[in-house]
Amino acid sequence: MGFVVSAGSKSWVKVDPDSHFPIQNLPFGVADLGDESQTLVTRIGDFAVDILGLIEGGVLVEYGLDESDGYAEIGKINFVELRRGLYDLLREGNPKLRDNSKLKKEVMLPAEELHMLLPMEVPSFVDFYSGINHASNVGKMFRPDMPPLLPNYRHLPVGYNGRASSIVPSDVPIIRPKGQTKSPDAEMPTFGPTLELDFELELGFFLIEGNEFGEAIPIGRAEEFMAGVVLVNDWSARDVQRWEYQPLGPFLAKSFATSISPWLVTMDALEPFRIPGPAQDPEPLPYLRGAKPAHFDIVLEVALQTERMTAPQVISRTGARELYWSFAQQLVHQTSNGTPTEPGDLYASGTISGIEEGSFGSMLELAWRGSKAITMSETGEERRFIEDGDTVTMTGYCQGRGYRVGFGTLSNQVMPAI
Repeated sequence: MGFVVSAGSKSWVKVDPDSHFPIQNLPFGVADLGDESQTLVTRIGDFAVDILGLIEGGVLVEYGLDESDGYAEIGKINFVELRRGLYDLLREGNPKLRDNSKLKKEVMLPAEELHMLLPMEVPSFVDFYSGINHASNVGKMFRPDMPPLLPNYRHLPVGYNGRASSIVPSDVPIIRPKGQTKSPDAEMPTFGPTLELDFELELGFFLIEGNEFGEAIPIGRAEEFMAGVVLVNDWSARDVQRWEYQPLGPFLAKSFATSISPWLVTMDALEPFRIPGPAQDPEPLPYLRGAKPAHFDIVLEVALQTERMTAPQVISRTGARELYWSFAQQLVHQTSNGTPTEPGDLYASGTISGIEEGSFGSMLELAWRGSKAITMSETGEERRFIEDGDTVTMTGYCQGRGYRVGFGTLSNQVMPAI
C-alpha cells in the first residue's frame, strides 16, 4: 500500500506556497558531504534533511536502509514506510525533531549549499519515444511526403537502449561532443564538434525493484516496480544523428550525455495528480491495457540563458499529459519479452512537446530544423541550436490546492569541445 499525504497537511518547517517541496512531496536525493562521504536526504522547503543523521540520532527507523553504505543498497529500502516516517517527524505538532535543537541543527541542511549526486546508481538506461507531438513534428520535417508517424507508433512504445555511464546530475557541465557529419552536397563525411547541439525535455522513472529473467511485468503491477520520477534532459547532436542513425538508430549522437534532476519524486507524491492520457487509437493490445489512468498532470518548462544574459528566458511550456504512452506501458513493453530489470534502472519518456510552437520540447522543433531563430529578448541574440556557454534549465511541478509537488530544477551549461 502507498502513502499519500493529504492536501491539508502542514509541517512545522516553514514552506512557501510556491515551493516545489512541501510536506506532500518529501522526495529522495543523495548529497555529497565531501571526504568521499554521502548521505540520503529528503527535501522540505529550503532544507535537505539528512536521513542517515536522523537514524543515527535515534528519531527514525532504518526501513531497510543500512546507514553504513549510503544508498548502495537502495533496492532494499522501503521507500513507502521511510517516507511515512519522515512525514511523521516533519508534520505540524510533532516535537520529536522540532524541539531537538542539537539534532535539528545537524540534520537540517541548507539545500542550495549542497552538492547533489544522482539519486540512484544507474545500471541500465532506456530512452523511449512516447511524446506523440514530438514524433509527429520530426516526421513532418524528415519525411514530408509520408505520414508523420511510422506504422508501429500507435501500437507499441518505441524505445532503444541508451548509455548509463554518461548519465550525470544537474549542474555538471556538458562538453560539446564530436562526431561524424555529412552535408548533403559533400562527397565524404567530416569529423568535428557538433554544430547542432540540442536539448530534449523528458521525464524519467527509476525502478526500486526488478523482475526475473524471462518474467514479464503485468500492466496492473507496473507502478509497484517504480521508485519515482525525475526530470531528464537527453542531449542530442542532431547533425551527427542524421548521418549515423540509419539503419540501427541513435548511437554517438545521444550517448555523450543525459542529465537528470537530483530529487526523486515518489509515485505516492504524484498520485493526487493522476489523469487519463490521450485517447489511444487503435486500442493497444491486451498486455498494454491498464485498468486505471496512468498519466500525471506535470507542468514542464525549459529556459535558456546565454553567457551575456543576466537571467534565463523561458522558451517552452508544456506538460506530461502530452505523452502518448504512459510510464506503466513503457515498463510493461520493455519486459514483455522477458528482459530482466534491476533496481536503479532508468527509463526516459522521450521528448515531450505540445501542439503549439511555444510548447515544443527541443530546439529542433522550436527553431524548426534551424529554419528560424529564437531571439533572446534581453540581449537580442539568436539561437537555432545550443551554443557554447549556454545554460539549459528545466523545471516541472504538479499544482495542488495551495501547494505544489515539484522536481526543482535541472540545469547544465554547455562547454566547448575538447
